[in-house]
Amino acid sequence: MATRPVIPADAARTLLLDAQGLLADPSRRVTYAVLRGLIEQMGFVQLDSICVVERAHHLTLASRLHGYRHRHLRDLLERRRLLFEHWTHDASAIPVAFYGHWKHRFVRSRDRWRRSPWWTERMGTDPEGVIAHVMDRIRADGPLMSKDFEHERGQASSWWGWKPQKAALEYLWHCGELAVAGRRHFHKIYDLPERVHPDAHAAPRPDRAALIDWAASGALSRLGVATATELAAFWRAITAAEARAWCEAASRDGRAIPVLVESVDGSAPRASFASPDHVKRLDRAAGPPRGVRLMSPFDPVVRDRARLSRWFGFDYRFEAFVPAAKRVYGYYVLPLLEGDRFVGRVDLKTHRREGVLEVRGLWWERGVKPTRARRASLDDALERLGALVGTTTIRRADCG
Repeated sequence: MATRPVIPADAARTLLLDAQGLLADPSRRVTYAVLRGLIEQMGFVQLDSICVVERAHHLTLASRLHGYRHRHLRDLLERRRLLFEHWTHDASAIPVAFYGHWKHRFVRSRDRWRRSPWWTERMGTDPEGVIAHVMDRIRADGPLMSKDFEHERGQASSWWGWKPQKAALEYLWHCGELAVAGRRHFHKIYDLPERVHPDAHAAPRPDRAALIDWAASGALSRLGVATATELAAFWRAITAAEARAWCEAASRDGRAIPVLVESVDGSAPRASFASPDHVKRLDRAAGPPRGVRLMSPFDPVVRDRARLSRWFGFDYRFEAFVPAAKRVYGYYVLPLLEGDRFVGRVDLKTHRREGVLEVRGLWWERGVKPTRARRASLDDALERLGALVGTTTIRRADCG
């Protein structure tokens, strides 16, 4: 059995940061073509409703493009229709070029939820009637929101506050029978997919083998190096068993290279797979941009906490859902990326009415000196965030 090449943790970091668009110049001009290309390179952008600082998708894109503004993503989603909303590991904005592969997820969701009493109970005693009614109204009236059904008489809301019509809308969206045509105050506007993405909706569904190859190879390209489990988790489109089988076949024909990836946290090297061009990628990868960047808690680089610890030596936990008394840092803490390492974290809150961005806490990692240059770079990042969220003043607590 051939010895697996060893990839040091710093090389794995470079491959990941490069694949996820974090080695490109963040000051480059933002155009719709640039943003579209970035999201295709990343694979998707996770959407999240929490806006105590800024919604996560905007933070993710702004960390890569300093000139990014809300309108750029909204235009790609709602006017140009180059992205669509659906599910990966969570709600995401996804290139419409990938829509065909999501047709497998639509079928899977329909089969799973049809068997789920948890979901059908939330549509009341006549789920088929509710579903048919919702579809009939949208066909006749055009795009609708959940609130457009609130005046209707009928079954009471479920115990968690969803009317049957709301449950039906979400069911139909997950099953691909409705699409998100836009959002108003982050509330979904639903319409028929043939009216939102007509060409993608009409295109045939790839077979399962094509989906597996696309999902596994696409994930490997966007991670640089990964285990089979990590490939399956990237899109949540295939099973871990399918990813393992793909890795075995791809190792034989050269589409993936078996490697060992070292860690910085003291754990043993992990058997993984690298893109066949990973050496060329490392050779041509640009050095990381200078300066401190504010990273979204849901950034693809941050989301896998175990990988974050192994490769970056950064221990991070998102504490918004942790009781206040048990939080170590704060409600919405953003990691600070400098070069190819995480140097600290900052707890922020946006006071939009007052036009204030509040720094509630700042913590530098052990061994990181808060030099004048580093502090100035963080100040620049905070000012850029202020421009994005519409604040004019930065208010700092006595911290960091």
